[in-house]
Amino acid sequence: MTLKFAILGAGRIGQVHARAVGSIPGAKLVAIADPVAAAAEKIKDTYGCDVRTIDQIEASADVDAVVICTPTDTHADLIERFTKVGKAVFCEKPVDLSLARVQACLKAVAANKGKVMVGFNRRFDPDFMGVKAAIERVDVGDVEMVTITSRDPGAPPADYITRSGGIFRDMTIHDFDMARWLLGEEVETVSAMASVLTDAKIGELGDYDSVNVILRTATGKQAVITNTRRATYGYDQRIEVLGSKGMAYAENTTENRVVVADKDGYRSAPLLNFFMTRYVAAYANEIAAFIDAVNTGTETPTTTQDGLLALALAEAALKSVKEGRVVKVSEVL
Repeated sequence: MTLKFAILGAGRIGQVHARAVGSIPGAKLVAIADPVAAAAEKIKDTYGCDVRTIDQIEASADVDAVVICTPTDTHADLIERFTKVGKAVFCEKPVDLSLARVQACLKAVAANKGKVMVGFNRRFDPDFMGVKAAIERVDVGDVEMVTITSRDPGAPPADYITRSGGIFRDMTIHDFDMARWLLGEEVETVSAMASVLTDAKIGELGDYDSVNVILRTATGKQAVITNTRRATYGYDQRIEVLGSKGMAYAENTTENRVVVADKDGYRSAPLLNFFMTRYVAAYANEIAAFIDAVNTGTETPTTTQDGLLALALAEAALKSVKEGRVVKVSEVL
């Protein structure tokens, strides 16, 4: 069965998902909505879909599912609105910046019997999926420690930072989800440190650009996350899982795998420099997983509950920074 999609929001992430939908045989993009006409027309011209309003998409019988790529403060309302009319929903993270609003949205989705998947694309990266598969095969034994490195080449624009919810809710939230997924247990405590080291303007906007977080489960498993908004050498994305029998890890992705060796040493291609190129396969894989869940009636791989718990870890990390102490997740949920 071909699932017919509409995308709400034709910005950067909307373009990513339009490409993902367009790459999958079991999907068809039929409509795009965006108040910026030029952005909507660009996707229309590229993928041959209609430009419609959100109201029109809500009433469209030829739309089975929507992909929500609008500003964060609209996500929860749109999830509730579209599940109420029986359309499947894929929503970019986070569901909202408020835990209370996310919890209310979860209740509404349950009442609507809605099908909702939250976009944590890194779970669907082929290399990271390979590490998860090694855990499930027990190749590394019992997981004991997880290390996640996630460093951006540069900071986003100032106007984005002011509405993003801050580095923990915007950037580290991906790593919080990865940590939960790889640890296989829920996090009990969070300890975080944060600084402004790369750009004083980020601090003036009330945010941080350099953070480290330690997560601990009830059984003592640990995850260490390191983030920065400045990695001069490219988009640095690595994970490592240490277990009782061994280790599994995924290294960075470079522009190619060619290595040149001469009298001056070894030289390799630079890292991919942007999430839109680094995670092309991951975005396609997650939309394919969403389609499969809709068509088979099974639960989506990443749920609104996953969105809630990742946001809770972000809130606990921020509280840890502000109060200078270890925070129990139960304090914020």
